[in-house]
Amino acid sequence: MKIKNMVDSFNYAIEGLIHTVRTQRNMRIHMTAALVVLTACFFYNLTKIEFLIVLLTISMVITSEMVNTAVECAIDATTNYYHPLAKIAKNVAAGAVLVTAVTAVVVGYVIFWDKLMYISLVFMSKIKNSNSYIIFIILVIVCISTIIVKAVFGEGTPLKGGMPSGHSAISFSIATIVALLTEKPVIITLSYLLAFIVAQSRVDSKVHSILEVFFGGAFGTLLTILLYKVFM
Repeated sequence: MKIKNMVDSFNYAIEGLIHTVRTQRNMRIHMTAALVVLTACFFYNLTKIEFLIVLLTISMVITSEMVNTAVECAIDATTNYYHPLAKIAKNVAAGAVLVTAVTAVVVGYVIFWDKLMYISLVFMSKIKNSNSYIIFIILVIVCISTIIVKAVFGEGTPLKGGMPSGHSAISFSIATIVALLTEKPVIITLSYLLAFIVAQSRVDSKVHSILEVFFGGAFGTLLTILLYKVFM
């Protein structure tokens, strides 16, 4: 029972994120910018501190936009007439988003500007020295991309149905990463077998259709290969 409640909590939380992406233009802009910045991380050998700052800044902007949306929805649900305090509350919430967005621009400028001045093939070769970061960034990009696609299709809920299957996308993305990092057939076979089991479990539990699982697996695999081959 506790596990079910925990899954439901995660489902509601991710559903809130998808709703924000689906209904708020600014959120879609923020998510697109996050993908661009995370992709840019492939080109530069960021320090741990720089990478954490970038990640926290992205989280801060996305979180502030979600809080702003929550404030607007709460006010609209309880106030059906103009009230100056309601206007102030919305303006303050929007101001919080503006502050975080400006901060993100400053952080991006400080971290990336000097590096952008010296773009060359040398930076492409440096990517191979940061495999741990690359693997993490690929998984984050796959997750964000899956959420965006779910928002576009607008079907099901984050953890219960919908196109594509997020579990399949992530599991096949991990299996593909393992396959790209090793040449041992046994490990590659076991990785894809585990990914297949995850996908099959979603069909057996009637959470996803075969088409949704197939699309999720193909999406995770192809996106991972694209990111890995382009930037490695």
